Amino acid sequence: MKRVVSVSLGSSKRDHQVQVELLGEQFIISRLGMDGDIERALAKLEELDGQVDAIGLGGIDVYVYAGKTRYAFKDGLRLMEAVKKTPVVDGSGLKNTLERETVKYLLRETNYLSPATKVLMVSAVDRFGMAEAFIEAGCDVTFGDLIFAAGIPYPIKTLEELEEMAGKLLPEMTKLPFHMLYPTGKKQDSRDEEKANKFAHYYHDADVIAGDFHFIKRYIPDALNGQMIITNTTTSADIEFFKEKGAARLVTTTPVFEGRSFGTNVIEGVLVALMGKPWEEITADEYLELIKKLDFKPQVIELV
Repeated sequence: MKRVVSVSLGSSKRDHQVQVELLGEQFIISRLGMDGDIERALAKLEELDGQVDAIGLGGIDVYVYAGKTRYAFKDGLRLMEAVKKTPVVDGSGLKNTLERETVKYLLRETNYLSPATKVLMVSAVDRFGMAEAFIEAGCDVTFGDLIFAAGIPYPIKTLEELEEMAGKLLPEMTKLPFHMLYPTGKKQDSRDEEKANKFAHYYHDADVIAGDFHFIKRYIPDALNGQMIITNTTTSADIEFFKEKGAARLVTTTPVFEGRSFGTNVIEGVLVALMGKPWEEITADEYLELIKKLDFKPQVIELV
């Protein structure tokens, strides 16, 4: 029996555990929310170290990408470096493989995406693989990194500009406490009403809203007008939330276990546990090969 645990800075209200069989191996997969408390998260990581097969870091990024440049968040590194024995991942390896493949899958298997499709990515540096895939598909993409993370009403329209902005801002932004940039703890249970109203037109003008679930939820307007949501880490209550808001369709990039799609950090932890090799040695091609063996595909849920 393999055990994979996600230690998340998110709300403990979203805690969940499942038992599944993958490629003949039994897994217990758990998510433990620390309600935004980094010290509590550090203590839990030290407790789990050496006791489980893989650990995922949820509710926080360790690494984000813009082009070929990788940026590391100070708080994320602190959590990762607290684990000495067990493989620990933040989901970034999977974001650059599985989420890129999600866009390709939708292009290949559906008519949901085309060069005329307007896509809002609420944050692209934490999902650069998906961002590249939308651009390669010819979609009209708006990157909302400055809008939603910094409150600056400046839509980024090209990968080149995204890389340029990242190079200027991320070296300093990654030094900030992570809760200043991303909803952690109780913030995951509420909307930012001011930004949601101020920036509602970015949601309304899009055909597709893509990216991190908590970012999407935090800044979602009072009502949508038939958009498709591409995200993950969704529960049955989250599905109802999007339905009530007026979304037409929900696509989850990670597999669904017992009615819930887990975060990329959890699924990357599962893959690392299956491969049984150091995370640093795993290549994108190896992730993709294992994803194909597991037959992981996006789940498409029609909401209307």
